[in-house]
Amino acid sequence: MLAIGTNAPDFALPDQNGDVKKLSDYRGQKVILYFYPKDMTAGCTKQACAFGKLYPQFREKGAVVLGVSKDSVASHKRFEEKYGLPFPLLSDTERTVIEAYDVWKEKVNCGRVTMGVVRTTYLIDENGVIVKAFDKVKAAENPAQMLAELA
Repeated sequence: MLAIGTNAPDFALPDQNGDVKKLSDYRGQKVILYFYPKDMTAGCTKQACAFGKLYPQFREKGAVVLGVSKDSVASHKRFEEKYGLPFPLLSDTERTVIEAYDVWKEKVNCGRVTMGVVRTTYLIDENGVIVKAFDKVKAAENPAQMLAELA
């Protein structure tokens, strides 16, 4: 996980519509940057839908939400359409941003060790500095937690 107080690495990734989004595009706004393992899975769906439900409140507080996984643009589009998600889902199929943000880790599932995305959320301030970082977050609780962090 990246350290609080450091500059968040800039990136350019396609969203669910194929439009390239850069972190630097959001200067002047707070950014909730969350990394999740996979579209359409139970935990990831709960987290995304909760961010979607609270999205108007994030916007009122001057923040945007960006979700990142290694799923394809097409997968993200299906995820967005199925659940009506109002924020960009960024496709990092090459894992460059996932690795730059130090969220590609060993995971143990049913006694089997694999590599994967550890559910992690960063709060980045208007100047591109990481001000909060949470790893191994609880999917369903994370959006409300991040909204409280903006208060």
